[in-house]
Amino acid sequence: MKLEIRKYGDPVLRQKGARIEKVTPEIKKLIADMFDTMYEAHGVGLAAQQVGHALQLTVIDVRGIKDRPSTMQINGKPVDPETQMPLVLINPEVKLSGETFTGPEGCLSFPEIFADITRPGEVDLTATDEKGHQISFHAGGLLAKAVQHEFDHLQGILFIDRMGSETKREFKAELEALSDETKAALKKKK
Repeated sequence: MKLEIRKYGDPVLRQKGARIEKVTPEIKKLIADMFDTMYEAHGVGLAAQQVGHALQLTVIDVRGIKDRPSTMQINGKPVDPETQMPLVLINPEVKLSGETFTGPEGCLSFPEIFADITRPGEVDLTATDEKGHQISFHAGGLLAKAVQHEFDHLQGILFIDRMGSETKREFKAELEALSDETKAALKKKK
């Protein structure tokens, strides 16, 4: 089932997610709904906050994206990231490494806003999957960027927080308009 994607200005996007202690049927349904929502919106990642749940849960799928390749290693051995998708990451822990890279980034909670964001080029991640199994991998390229972007969401950090001050100034009017529109819509719902 497709869920509403929360937009900039919704307070849930600034909430740090609570740890998930048990993968319940409700969490499994949320995961399935998050994938439906992400695929319909043509995204590569979606955090629980973006659908109104302040939890340590994100889904990622970078399959089919050739212009920004991903790399992945499991137990120190290279694997094809396509064979490991889609990913469900519960209570993820991320360690950043590698040189920093600057590249285009967008967010489903910020429609039509794209900016160059600088992030480390590699990550080591440990998380629990939807079956309750621990997963660990090293990632580079788009997958590393997606992991960092979604991990930020779980901490209540948005990609605009990673923008340079000049870029933020350029988007000031669009960001204020989006926030105002979101807050007005939330008031109507009350």
